Parts: sequence; C-alpha cells; structure tokens
Amino acid sequence: MVEDTPYALVRQTNDADRQAVSDVLVEAFMNDPVACWLFPASAERGRLQAHFYGQLLDSAAVEAYLMGEGASVWLALAAGQALEEDAPSSVFGENGARLQVLGQALAERHPRGEPHLYLSCMGVVRGRQGAGLGSLMLRHGLARADADGLAAYLEASSPRSRALYLRYGFEDLGEPVLVADSPPLWPMWRPRR
Repeated sequence: MVEDTPYALVRQTNDADRQAVSDVLVEAFMNDPVACWLFPASAERGRLQAHFYGQLLDSAAVEAYLMGEGASVWLALAAGQALEEDAPSSVFGENGARLQVLGQALAERHPRGEPHLYLSCMGVVRGRQGAGLGSLMLRHGLARADADGLAAYLEASSPRSRALYLRYGFEDLGEPVLVADSPPLWPMWRPRR
C-alpha cells in the first residue's frame, strides 16, 4: 500500500541494498560518541562499523529501510524474545571486549515483557543531518508500530538524538547506560498506541 505522506518515500530494503544501508550508517555515525568509544582508532572506525552493521543486517528479525541519504534498522521482537547475542568476531580485535561489555549492559536493560519494534540504529549522512530525514524515517517506523499495535524501544546515543525521540513520544527507561568510560546511552520506550 502506498501512503500519501512524505514518509512513503522510505522503502524497505533487500539484499541488493545492504551495502547502501551500511554506507549510510557508517558515515552517519563516524563521529558519534559511542562509535568513537567502541572504535577509537579513526583510521579503522569505518571498516569496523561496516562489519558491525553487516552482522546486524544478518539478523533474522531485521527490517532495514532507506530514504535517500538516511537508513534505519528495526528488529521486530516478540514478548520474551532476547536479542541475538553473538560473541564479537575476531575482526574487532581489542575493540571486541568493549562491544561485548556494552552489548551485555544494553541487553540487561532491554524490555522483554511485550512485543515491540526495536530501533537498533537510524542515521543520516553528515551533510543532510538536521534536514528532517531522521524525523521522516522515525515517523515511518512508528506508523508501522502503531498499525500493528506495537510499542517501540531504542537507545539514544547522543543528547541530540534523545531530544528527537522525546518529541516522538519516547520516554527515558531508567538511567542512562554507562560502561567503564563510555559515553551514555539512553534506553527509551514508546508505549503501544
């Protein structure tokens, strides 16, 4: 069904779009505080991020979307379903320990009591950030959640993204997650509507 809304331009991806989704997310998060903490060597960050997003896109529950220079990755999770927690690949080297510790801390905070859509990541390339693409993509995902009677969950990785999610009905779900010297991640929940 084609909807008469700006977010109708958001399209679900297929295997042929996998590289485009990864490229958008790598560029969008290249200077993100959490990505910089996970992958501190700037020369390696893009390659390691691409590998991370590749693993995410391999998930059975994944739904990836593109809108020009923006991408989002959602996971449809059933009540009681835990996130797939694979040990970080050796590709990540010493960064794998940070990935694993942060992943465990986030998994402990992830709600499991009801089915929901999990916005694992959403990003817009740097030159287009602040132009409304993120809002359009978010509204698209939330329209899907609302149509299916699902709640939504995410972890905001910056105060700016947290502010965006608050405007769209998300609420903080407890205190921010901090691991060692990591920047904060804000678990956020939007009840079903």
